[in-house]
Amino acid sequence: MKKMIENPSRIVFLTFICLLLIGCGLDIAPEPTAVPTPVIDEVENPVPVAAEPTISPTATSDEPPSCASEARFCVGLVTDVGLINDKSFNQSAWEGVLRAEDDLLADVDFIQTRTQADYEKNILFFAEQDYDVIVTVGFGLAEATTSAAAKYPNIDFIGVEQFQATEYDNIAGLIFPSDKAGFLAGALAAMISQNGRVGAVLATAEVPPVVEFREGYEAGAYAVNPDITIVSIHHPGGADVAFTDSVWGASTAQLIIEEENLDVVFGAGGTTGNAALVAIAENSNAFCIGVDTDQWQTVPDAHPCLITSAVKEIGDGVFELVAWSLLDQFPRGNYAGGVALAPFHDFSESIPADAQAFLIDLKADLLNDVVPTDGSYVFPSAPSVTIQR
Repeated sequence: MKKMIENPSRIVFLTFICLLLIGCGLDIAPEPTAVPTPVIDEVENPVPVAAEPTISPTATSDEPPSCASEARFCVGLVTDVGLINDKSFNQSAWEGVLRAEDDLLADVDFIQTRTQADYEKNILFFAEQDYDVIVTVGFGLAEATTSAAAKYPNIDFIGVEQFQATEYDNIAGLIFPSDKAGFLAGALAAMISQNGRVGAVLATAEVPPVVEFREGYEAGAYAVNPDITIVSIHHPGGADVAFTDSVWGASTAQLIIEEENLDVVFGAGGTTGNAALVAIAENSNAFCIGVDTDQWQTVPDAHPCLITSAVKEIGDGVFELVAWSLLDQFPRGNYAGGVALAPFHDFSESIPADAQAFLIDLKADLLNDVVPTDGSYVFPSAPSVTIQR
């Protein structure tokens, strides 16, 4: 972002934001503030919903100034295949952009990607309108993001879950240690399980972060109970369908619970994983663990089984990078986002204090690389948790 910051109130606020960006993390994810879910009309073409400008235009015309104007700071988001309000990955990134609208006075908009073939044209829609920052969500958009960044060097690109093997001045890859988030979920699953049989319903193994979630989950469960049985199933399709297959997610969750006698299941994979959580809540006595965001807030039908969620702090990471862009201090290469377990909500009184302390310490040990996630580690002892549904 190469614009001058002319609004005095924004300058004062950005000074405060700059100090906040240096801040420190918390051990347990705080209760989230409710963020309004956008209302989306289903249309054939991915045309974004127009956003009203937050900054009053200086021009006398009824039309707002373009995003090339010094008066506007524009942020566009391109989803991976699926809806903006998927109650998971896309929505979490959008919440970070909405925070930039509220706190940084940004003008924001989004495009919902219908098929992978639309990645490039959706990104170019914003680039050709001189947006200052373009957020692309998901591993699948990495190639199209890199290509667009080369053509538009004055635009800052945020690639969510897009590892940057080569650094470019105007791309930041917002990446998360998915294996560590998964490890926390797996350790908790093993602590809760009464019969030593847990599982996972996941999106495609073609997407590396999904595989990292599974591997971390399995390693965490094993670390608590080396004799545990773990049944993990990936969606058989590609990234174009594996995150939006609610029928497969629900039926697979029910199947493995019934056939494998599982009492805790981790659901990870957009609406596919969400459907697994709801099916567990409605059709079994098992417990479930969500993913990416605090799914207590986004998937209320899963409340009967939902102990917590393995959270990637996607919204925070997106907001931080947008703020750095506005400050003209955009980082290059990979930018590490945070992970945590979401609050336990209605189950908080059922998780003993020693178990909660164990998980807080475990998070610190994981982030400091004291505890490995490769399946080689076994805890000398770990608290057990008895919960009734």
